[in-house]
Amino acid sequence: MNEIVRDHPHTGYRLAEQKAARYLASLQGQMESRAYVAALTADIHEWKKTHLPPFSGLSLQSLWKKKPDTKDYYRYIRWLNYTGKLDNYLDRSVSYIYMRDLGKALDSLDTQERIKRAVADLNRYLLKSARSGEGEEPDFMNLAGVYRWAQKEGIEAAVIWVFAKLRSVAAHIPEGMNAEHAQRKLIKIIVGVILHVIEELDGNVAPAERSRRLDEAVRLGYSYGLTYPFVDDLLDSQILTAQEKVQYSELIRSALLTGAVPELGGWTGENMELIAYIHSELSEAFTYIKQQQRPENQQLFFEQSLVFFEAQDIDRVKVLTRTDYTNEELYIPVILKSSSSRLIARSVTSAPEDEGFEERTFFFGLYNQLADDFADMTQDMMDGAVTPYTYYLKYHKQRPDLMNPFELYWAVISHLLHHVYHSGAKAREVILDRAINGLRRYKERVGADKYKETMGIFAAGNPEFNRLIQTMVRKAEEVDFFDKLLRDQMIEHLKKDAGEQQEFFDTFTNVRKLINSELPFTKPQGLPAMKEQLMEAANYSLEGDGKRVRPILTWVMGVKEYGLAAEAIVPLLRSLEYMHTASLIFDDLPSQDNASTRRGRVTLHQLHNSAVAELTGLYLIQRAIGEQASLDRFRAETVLALIRYSARKAEEMCMGQAMDLDAKGKILTLEQLNAVCFYKTGVAFEACLVMPAMLAEVSETEINVLKRIAYHMGIAFQIKDDLLDVEGDTSILGKPVGNDAVNNNSNFVSILGQEGASKEMWEHYCKAAEALREIPRNITFLKHLMNYVVNRER
Repeated sequence: MNEIVRDHPHTGYRLAEQKAARYLASLQGQMESRAYVAALTADIHEWKKTHLPPFSGLSLQSLWKKKPDTKDYYRYIRWLNYTGKLDNYLDRSVSYIYMRDLGKALDSLDTQERIKRAVADLNRYLLKSARSGEGEEPDFMNLAGVYRWAQKEGIEAAVIWVFAKLRSVAAHIPEGMNAEHAQRKLIKIIVGVILHVIEELDGNVAPAERSRRLDEAVRLGYSYGLTYPFVDDLLDSQILTAQEKVQYSELIRSALLTGAVPELGGWTGENMELIAYIHSELSEAFTYIKQQQRPENQQLFFEQSLVFFEAQDIDRVKVLTRTDYTNEELYIPVILKSSSSRLIARSVTSAPEDEGFEERTFFFGLYNQLADDFADMTQDMMDGAVTPYTYYLKYHKQRPDLMNPFELYWAVISHLLHHVYHSGAKAREVILDRAINGLRRYKERVGADKYKETMGIFAAGNPEFNRLIQTMVRKAEEVDFFDKLLRDQMIEHLKKDAGEQQEFFDTFTNVRKLINSELPFTKPQGLPAMKEQLMEAANYSLEGDGKRVRPILTWVMGVKEYGLAAEAIVPLLRSLEYMHTASLIFDDLPSQDNASTRRGRVTLHQLHNSAVAELTGLYLIQRAIGEQASLDRFRAETVLALIRYSARKAEEMCMGQAMDLDAKGKILTLEQLNAVCFYKTGVAFEACLVMPAMLAEVSETEINVLKRIAYHMGIAFQIKDDLLDVEGDTSILGKPVGNDAVNNNSNFVSILGQEGASKEMWEHYCKAAEALREIPRNITFLKHLMNYVVNRER
């Protein structure tokens, strides 16, 4: 039948391929006899009784017409609840996940009870979030929401770890690959593995064991999911050369056959840096999965992974210009990769299998893959990718022997309903809901004309059956699914987030350039020598590679959020950076932290002496006060109030530094440390938020919220500094690491340890993010600044 079966050296793959060939032959027989059509027609007539609106039912039809766009996530959830559709919507959605991801039989009483509990929990969560989250992305799509879940489950360390890993992966996805698609699939796999583990846990599991298992699930999910962007997507892309693809495939194949990752060794090619990163990450992931596997499960994991990889590899090298692929060559790899991907997710967790799990998963995979390939058909055709659909589209007229993948899809559905799920009513409900929803989504995406043209090609052989299907596509109600809503939301969120992030960095870069151009002091003719020396020393300190976070934040809040004229607040920007630079000069002195470098340069007291440094700091403070006094486009009372506020904040910063110096050699409590670092760092953040708000004369309520944001963001910033002092890279930081330990400084790491300090940082991040939601406008810059604060490398 096919050469691959005879020639492939691995027994496990040969056996899997033979099983797939038998399945395909069975389906082909059903298609040729049309036996599935009558059975499926009867199924659809039974199914439609609960899905077509009553002939005279104007009330339901009018409600349907008012259905909000699913892009309006919260409004859509509320609409489902208002119309009484939410429970059924969640029930079919959760049931589908239990079938697809967990391989469950829906006629099991235990499964039905689990689905019922999951629906009730999800219902409560969605309604609570829909009431409180208008205008916000769902909690599970933002860092604070996910971290709060991690705290509840006691797995903060794993989630902090995976945050960093996902950020690293996103930074290394090369141009030419779909970043949002890659990230979505990786996150989906992580969630899938977590679901497998949660399904195995019950109420009798001790909290500590539950936390351990979920911690492991997060890490296993990432480790397995990493193969999607950095194996499948990378090899499918045009990033690697043909020779590099061969080298890379051999590395992966060797790892799966031997159970050990080969060294990169003599890799050659222009993508060496990318491959070195991927090799390091995949090696770590491979080792972690292997360590977590029970010895008796390791062989199964490697065999399933090899089947998946080989099927993908065989499919990958197909070209749409070749005219002689057989049905076996087109479909067997699809059957193998679609079933083995789910089997791997199960074996990764070493979970015990339910009776019939492997068979259900094997047969279900093709149904899912054919649905996905149909949805992606237009893009696949543009890309020249070979799938059963694209190949049939191109060659069906000259190759009458080709199996029609659309007809095969319905034959698979019939096989699932009657031979796998034993004509169960719930399975019929869920599978047909999904099939009709898939066609409807495709029609909405490509338009009615293109859809009609497509159906004319794929459904011409069964006109009567097709008329029934198309009636259902036009008229059937309640066939949409929560996971599709989440998929659309996640893609939209990732695209939006990427755009906002780019805008954040563009704003940061552009405003930083503006501020840098405004900071230096110009020396007029005839300047006294000593004043000239102070100006030169001040300019030296200002010219360092400072981040300018504080004045940038003030510019964004003042200009973008409050509508102040950009040129009117330039004096305020100067004053903030002058005050901040002065504080750094004092902080670096031998009598204080005794730092040798700052902002990538020798500190001022090292370049000159302590006296010059002290006088320069005082000079900058006085110039800062003068700049504030020159804010002449605002009411005098407002400017006077701002100067008084600024003076108080300067006093508090001095107190914070004094508290820090007094703490040397002492072990502080967490409360004391929070106070020290707020007065040292948080006060400056507060000023950057509050001072433009004062100029804009916003309400006291909003100012109080800004103060809370600043408090938590300032402490998070300081904790990150403490972590970087232990973990950072001197060449990136621009200052030595380990200073706090040398100076015997008490900090978050010394008190809480690195893991404890990381948890404390994310706690303050969450509190800042939660406070931000209280402000009656969407300040995306602040959201991304908070992300920058906890994720920065300097």
